[in-house]
Amino acid sequence: MALNDEVAVTTEHEAPSPKLHDWRIEPREYERQERRRGRRFAFERITPRQTALVVIDMIPFFVAESGYCRGIVANIERLGDAVRAGGGLVSWVVPGSVQLHPALAEEFYGADIAEVFRTSGGSGAIAARLWSGLRQAPGDLLLEKFAYSAFFPGSCDLPRMLRERGIDTVIIAGTLTNICCESSARDAFASGFRVVFAADATAARRDHDHNAALHNIYRSFGDVRPTEEIVRLLQRQTADRLDDA
Repeated sequence: MALNDEVAVTTEHEAPSPKLHDWRIEPREYERQERRRGRRFAFERITPRQTALVVIDMIPFFVAESGYCRGIVANIERLGDAVRAGGGLVSWVVPGSVQLHPALAEEFYGADIAEVFRTSGGSGAIAARLWSGLRQAPGDLLLEKFAYSAFFPGSCDLPRMLRERGIDTVIIAGTLTNICCESSARDAFASGFRVVFAADATAARRDHDHNAALHNIYRSFGDVRPTEEIVRLLQRQTADRLDDA
């Protein structure tokens, strides 16, 4: 879950400049999917009212020390605005302080780092634990998760809450791309949700880590698209709905 093995302390004038990953899907992977299913992307239509933007772990523990995490804030906002405008749902998910297997965490990470991870999400109201640069809106969901994945059985109420609201498609954004975001995407797909992974609204430590995760997602678990394309899909369906009204 952490960007580094040590806790980084960042002062305001040391704050890293926002930046985006140099992300890519290899041409051979696009070609592979085009041969398999006859098209580049599995999901060519997104129904906004059945879609949730799931924003993972955009908390000070990550965002304060990472230019990549700061860089995706604007794209998360664009996705949130487009999802809400179409009648969809925005879900903010943060790490909870309960470790499901504390002895295992301590054995694996060591006692000090296990405790850093356990407390990384902060305490108190979830809305106040998110990075202050993110806009929340009435009707957004605010949840804790107690594993890397927001969709792992027993770790979070998110899957149940989405199904109760008729959601069948999730757009994954947030951090870290190759840890909590990828884990959530895998489990969302395994749970029966259509997965769209926002390539430039997710962040990792390095381009290499980011792109390795995008490769895995695109090949086996969901579509990988930039924010601009996802917004266009949402707006196209929203416009069609208004025309039919």
